[in-house]
Amino acid sequence: MNIPNQITISRILLIPIFMAFMLIDFGWGEVSLLGTTLPVAHLIGALIFIFASATDWVDGYYARKYNLVTTFGKFLDPLADKLLVSAALIILVELGFAPAWVVIVIISREFAVTGLRLVLAGEGEVVAAGNLGKIKTVTQLIAIISLLLYNMVFAIIDIPFGEIMLYIALLFTVWSGWDYFYANRKGLMTSK
Repeated sequence: MNIPNQITISRILLIPIFMAFMLIDFGWGEVSLLGTTLPVAHLIGALIFIFASATDWVDGYYARKYNLVTTFGKFLDPLADKLLVSAALIILVELGFAPAWVVIVIISREFAVTGLRLVLAGEGEVVAAGNLGKIKTVTQLIAIISLLLYNMVFAIIDIPFGEIMLYIALLFTVWSGWDYFYANRKGLMTSK
């Protein structure tokens, strides 16, 4: 197994560790940083999420630079991303930081686009991530990180930045999902 795929697997293995820090009360107290107070365990969990999210860029860069792109990696990398983001979004609902309906729409779009990609892959077509999909990913990550960090920095000026970014992410999630289906409608209609 090559290094980019090992990095991707490490991202998946970080998910339960991230979840443990976010969901288990370790009784480590709280920390005040940049206008907000949050449990120490949540700060550690947020840092784990940030690190795990960064590995997505690292494995992709490394795979392309050293020509280590594999079929296994093409399958596993987006799966790892979806698992990490889904886990974070569900945790945000559990903590009361995100509305369940927003999370359901976001996760449903991810399943739908993954299904579309699988159908088209069966027909020999590869659906690459478009610019809207990349913007969707960035806005989702900014929203999740902001909410995991209790709106750090923006809490000083009383702006619900994480919540605003979540709705912006929702907009790009729906828009990019519609764009994927519209752009690939012919391939979808002719699939057997």
